[in-house]
Amino acid sequence: VSTMNAKTSSGGEREASGMRNETLGENGCLGEAKRGQVIRVAYVIAALDLTFLFMQMGVVPYMAKSLGLDLVGFGYLQTIFGVLQLVGGYIFGRFADQFGARAALILSCVSGSISFLLMSFSTSIPILFLSRLPGVFMHGIPGAQKVITDMTSPSQRAGALGKLGFCFGVAIIAGSALGGVLSTKFGNYVPAYVGLVGSLINTLIAIVCIPSQTKPESDHHVTEHSTSQSGSLFSIREIVRLMKFPGVMEVFIVKVFAGLPIGLFMIMFSIISMDFFGLEAVESGYLMSYFGVLQMIVQGLVVGKLSSRCTEMTLLRLSVLVFAGVGLGMALMRTVWHYCIIAVPLVFAFSVLATITDSILTKAVPSSDTGAMLGICASVQPLTRTVGPTIGGVLYKQFGVSSFGYLQLMINLGLFVYLLKSKIPLKEMKS
Repeated sequence: VSTMNAKTSSGGEREASGMRNETLGENGCLGEAKRGQVIRVAYVIAALDLTFLFMQMGVVPYMAKSLGLDLVGFGYLQTIFGVLQLVGGYIFGRFADQFGARAALILSCVSGSISFLLMSFSTSIPILFLSRLPGVFMHGIPGAQKVITDMTSPSQRAGALGKLGFCFGVAIIAGSALGGVLSTKFGNYVPAYVGLVGSLINTLIAIVCIPSQTKPESDHHVTEHSTSQSGSLFSIREIVRLMKFPGVMEVFIVKVFAGLPIGLFMIMFSIISMDFFGLEAVESGYLMSYFGVLQMIVQGLVVGKLSSRCTEMTLLRLSVLVFAGVGLGMALMRTVWHYCIIAVPLVFAFSVLATITDSILTKAVPSSDTGAMLGICASVQPLTRTVGPTIGGVLYKQFGVSSFGYLQLMINLGLFVYLLKSKIPLKEMKS
């Protein structure tokens, strides 16, 4: 009787599995090859989106200066963009959950097109400020992360998300170089035209190559607690609900605070590179390219292999411990060559922390809320950019460059002890 029941149960499971596979086929997810193709398209869209973004970031200061905007006004311009990205990250994530990853990517690309279009007409300061407004929905990386999250199994997710960092490295090098060459040879407005055309091409790629439904049937049990209770795109109650899932609040706190001092340092880096290191603009550009190469190597070759051999909690603790060591190195550094050495463990820790926390947090919430969770994660950097200039300026002026290192050391040592002693309920998983 037990054998017959087992066979019946097994047959039922096979039938249910076949129904699920048929459903996936209807949704456009026809097997491993199809999913791999869609993920590669997401990488291409993310790389192009970031390239245009870095190209824009390199040109906007010169455009603002040519229009007569002073340093205070330029600070307001950057703050507005940071606040829009901060608020829009969660809204974009909720939009992706409700309307799908393809719709979210299209929204991001169209918003980028509008931003570049307004930049190309920025003959006055008000229009330049107006060109920042579409930034509220310019979230190409969270959109690509949403596609990857929907298309991968939990055990594959960390490695697949890690490869987005390779796109980031490519974009730093290509975007910075392309923006500089175009603005120097053809004027400050030409990169805006190139970005406009590129964003429209990105939109077309998303429409043609991303299926309308990327999310497979959820493996989570739908309960009153785990299901979204609000249809609005922005809800504080929904954010609180997500933070109540086991392990989410603890991991999110680590994500925010572990890299905060480094984030403050990077915001002040343009000033530090001139005052502390004594670098010229060209030398600073070379240093940024060096960071891009490191990012490509670490994200493309290292993170995926580590995620297949170590549990995510192990990697989380490792990244925090390496961050503490980076803090000590920053407190003692005196030359730009010291910083080039420190940059290797810095990029490693930053890449592992970002990838592993995103992977953990998307697996800790129902699949219907992964977009919202990715949106919350994407808001961490805009938050740092918003409050960073004030806090970083005070630290640098009052205590010098070493203050960033000591702050990094103390915070991450505390977080490491916390991770060792706490029992965060996570789904420990390796590929």
